[in-house]
Amino acid sequence: MATRSAKLSSAVAATTLAAALGLPCRAGAASPLPWAPAPQGQYVPGEVLVKLRSAPTPRTVQEVVASRRSTLAAALGSRWLHVKVGARQTVEQAVAAYRSDPEVEYAQPNYVYRSDAVPDDPRYGLLWAFRNRGQRVSGAPTQPPDSPLSYPRDDPGSAGDDLDVEPAWSWITDCSSAVVAVLDTGVNYAHEDLASNMWDGGPAYPAHGYDFVDGDADPMDLNGHGTHVAGIIGAVGNNGRGTTGVCWKARIMAVRVLDASGWGTTASIVRGIDFAVEHGAKVINMSLSGGAYDPAYSESIGAAQDADVVVVVAAGNGSSNNDGGASASYPCNFTQPNIVCVAALDQGYRLASFSNYGATSVDVGAPGTNILSTWAGSAAAVGEPLDSGWQGSSTTAGAGGGWSTFTGWGGPILSDPPSYPSGQYDDGTDDRVYKTFDLSGASAASLEVVAALDVEHGDAFRAAWASGADPFGGSGTVLLDVYGSTYPSFYLFDLDVSACAGGACTIGFQLASDATLGGRGVAIAGVTLRTLALNGASYHTISGTSMAAPEVAGVAALLRAYNPEFTFADVVGAIAGGGRAVAGLAGKTTTGKAVDAMGSLAHVSPPTGVTARVR
Repeated sequence: MATRSAKLSSAVAATTLAAALGLPCRAGAASPLPWAPAPQGQYVPGEVLVKLRSAPTPRTVQEVVASRRSTLAAALGSRWLHVKVGARQTVEQAVAAYRSDPEVEYAQPNYVYRSDAVPDDPRYGLLWAFRNRGQRVSGAPTQPPDSPLSYPRDDPGSAGDDLDVEPAWSWITDCSSAVVAVLDTGVNYAHEDLASNMWDGGPAYPAHGYDFVDGDADPMDLNGHGTHVAGIIGAVGNNGRGTTGVCWKARIMAVRVLDASGWGTTASIVRGIDFAVEHGAKVINMSLSGGAYDPAYSESIGAAQDADVVVVVAAGNGSSNNDGGASASYPCNFTQPNIVCVAALDQGYRLASFSNYGATSVDVGAPGTNILSTWAGSAAAVGEPLDSGWQGSSTTAGAGGGWSTFTGWGGPILSDPPSYPSGQYDDGTDDRVYKTFDLSGASAASLEVVAALDVEHGDAFRAAWASGADPFGGSGTVLLDVYGSTYPSFYLFDLDVSACAGGACTIGFQLASDATLGGRGVAIAGVTLRTLALNGASYHTISGTSMAAPEVAGVAALLRAYNPEFTFADVVGAIAGGGRAVAGLAGKTTTGKAVDAMGSLAHVSPPTGVTARVR
């Protein structure tokens, strides 16, 4: 498994998380972090994307890539190259070097993206997005484990405020003539409510799509998010079980571009878009976001536009104005006309408290709170105590180092050194701490670590796993290798540990330093293991702009199936023009409207014999 991000690019996300957890937040006091190309932009260590001025040939690849002791990982599109950086060269150094090459038009990091879901724990929820009777979402628990960003489960509804999809179903429920690609964490294609609505990939793609995370033809969802999105678009309707999607019949293409912890990269997403376009998708849903302008990503959406593909994306869950340069969210803020960017509405048809917005960047709103849909399996979360069960070793040169537990910020804190934050870790230290977990029965697992860092350049805070006793003893897999400072704020690291699911798994942390300088060290305020046991009959209720986007993607599929002659411009125009004005979206989106399925169907080519419903 590849090592995760080698640097932190911003303490902004850490500040938000710390506030949600009730931890101290003095963002202005945070130390500067290593070079970052844009606010909140995270990228893969040791990788860059290079755009040549002309189509690559073996000669230009040799001159541009191999001459720098880099290696070509893959070609992306006609002129982009995915490059592994040479030894002893940082990403920023490689980007600067490639940008100075006359054969190169542009170079950039391989940015990291993550899914936009906001997990919640409401009780059983009705599909209020399809028919809002003013009901509260309540009943038996159906949600995956909690998150600090949960949404009120008893939020009262507003009767009649919904997608207006029931009248549209009188005209069309079958979207199977328009393939919808779900670029996400994968899809549980064996789910009882999705199996018959999956895209037929033929002998080459028998699992209904492709996995650009692991590089194989099995895009099984090891997270749940992608399966939830797929069910909103096309859970089988009128089959006497589970839920119903916007489309009762559909062809859903599973394109896995995010891993089990919900993270992906420019390269995986660009390949996913190219795959979807090449194999006939007419609608692409991307419920994911990142904070850096990304030309390679943008150009792939432009290629989808050239292929007449509608791309529906989530606005993001940061409660932010995407129009501001520092708070822009991509792909929402890309400007291609085939993009529809979607904000989330709550059950009263107000802008959801977590939803991003933007009068020039976000297009429409759709229901996005307490949305019930399919899930990949049985989910569980266990918060691990930080004051018991950990063991470790220390080769600290001084007397005050090593991992230990103290009480602070309302609970136990696992730190190195014990005097954090008033002290400083020693030079020449190799401090390790680890614990063994039973992951038998789990198909996938992710590790969430809430930590504050003040680690000097040349030193490292690492996380790793192994089946043996010490994950840093030579047989372990390093998941995280970082330096920098978030002090005094805490940051959430979300790591995929699915490779050790199914049995005993030892997970540990290491603080290693060289013989010079030093910092305050590391404080860990929370360790949570989330597991998923795959099955074909799970359902969950969650919130997010990730849930609003696929509702619009479903409407786009309805439109394309209703009239196969509609172009992407027709579909985008119908979604915008056929929407319904909502007070909470005035000045918050380009249209000020919520998506209306029947209004969109009537907008481009009004069907005959339809009586308008007064709202």
